[in-house]
Amino acid sequence: MPSLFDYLIIGFVAAGVTYFATPVVSIVAVRRGWVAQPNDRSVHTSAIPNIGGVAMLLGLLFALATAQSLGRFDTLFEGNIEQIGIVLAALTISIVGVLDDTRDLAPPAKVTGIVVAAMVLTWFGATMYYFRVPYLDVFILSGDWQPVVTVIWLLGMTQAINLIDGLDGLAAGIVAIGAGAFFLYAFRLSDIGLLSQPNLGPLIAIIAAGVAAGFLPHNFNPATTFMGDGGAFLLGLLLAIATGMVGGRADPLTQAFVGQTFFFLAPLAIPILILGVPILDTLFAIVRRASQRQAIDVADKGHLHHRLMNLGHGHRRSVAILWAWTALLSAFVLYPVLTDTNPTYLPFGMGALGIVLFTVLHPSVRRKRAEEIEAALLRPASEQIVSDD
Repeated sequence: MPSLFDYLIIGFVAAGVTYFATPVVSIVAVRRGWVAQPNDRSVHTSAIPNIGGVAMLLGLLFALATAQSLGRFDTLFEGNIEQIGIVLAALTISIVGVLDDTRDLAPPAKVTGIVVAAMVLTWFGATMYYFRVPYLDVFILSGDWQPVVTVIWLLGMTQAINLIDGLDGLAAGIVAIGAGAFFLYAFRLSDIGLLSQPNLGPLIAIIAAGVAAGFLPHNFNPATTFMGDGGAFLLGLLLAIATGMVGGRADPLTQAFVGQTFFFLAPLAIPILILGVPILDTLFAIVRRASQRQAIDVADKGHLHHRLMNLGHGHRRSVAILWAWTALLSAFVLYPVLTDTNPTYLPFGMGALGIVLFTVLHPSVRRKRAEEIEAALLRPASEQIVSDD
């Protein structure tokens, strides 16, 4: 089986190709007018190229080609056609995303494209076989259920990444941290023989981390390029494939041995925790828009990153706070997996408390709160009565 070093080589190839391809893609985007114009929801004030997902796609393709040419991944590719389905699905979902970035597709068209990508994955077998519900049972997915679960899983992941892509560097950073952490988890499962082979999940996870990390320098505030829906959809696809192949193919007969041999609550619970920030933001968005009787795809400024900025945090600090939450959740679930010991809750609790206190008690937050109180006190009494009514 490929070693950890072999996987890291592929990750660096994905990052390097994405990093050097992004400026070229940006030049083409500017010349063709494929740019995001400022609007009432955006925080940038100038037109920015928004097809960075094309550079990510190139990073994915070059990384897969490198893995096949090295010979060290032959055990994963020989007699396996799943990588063909992954490439075709990536091309499909990238085309849909780029068309939306350049021509503004209708929501049904985008959903249809994502469903087609999921069907491609199912056709080539790049999907999950089991679905383990924590503390309940393991459900073996029949041929009828595999397409349904794949579509739902892919729609959820792509939507989660797309919704969190609201500040420079936020989505790319979260995917880099989350996919990197999930790769370590997947590699650990593979290393101790708990993954059915061949399994491309660890490889896709390290590629997802690589393309996100390679794109991040161009996307961090102030961003020179946006990933657009093409990039968000592609990252969501890679995360859906990696988590599905690993979480849905881990040995269903393995039991949990917390603090003894191996911590194994449920493979699908690990990615949900690692990607807790975008998933939580997606759930909040669904509830918020349903309560306001709005469509799910209606854009607003109620996301977690918008709320942090409304508190008084700047662009970079808001991104750093959400990165910190992703890193903390990833460390929490990886600790027992990598150490084979019971999780030590105190350090993680202290870390969470530290992030919360930093978020609500930062000087900029207190200063903005004081300014709002002062402004309210200085308003004429008549205006205060009207506003109260």
